[in-house]
Amino acid sequence: MIDLSKERLAMSVPREGAAGRTGSWRVFRPVVDREACNACGLCALYCPEGVIDDNLEVDLEYCKGCGICANECPKKAIAMVREER
Repeated sequence: MIDLSKERLAMSVPREGAAGRTGSWRVFRPVVDREACNACGLCALYCPEGVIDDNLEVDLEYCKGCGICANECPKKAIAMVREER
């Protein structure tokens, strides 16, 4: 049996495009509670921008703060925190 829990099937890599670094649009940012996290990787799998790496680090230069990662986390280990500007 093949363990597909950590295998990435199709993952884009964030890079600067015509809109520049899109993280400046963000109102909320994800914060991972590493104590509650079980490292299942669902947050990275569902992230539409592909900004969460294997170490669960979020690339805030490109994260738009959509909250999908927090919504999909089965342990509720991701909180969406309002940005301080």
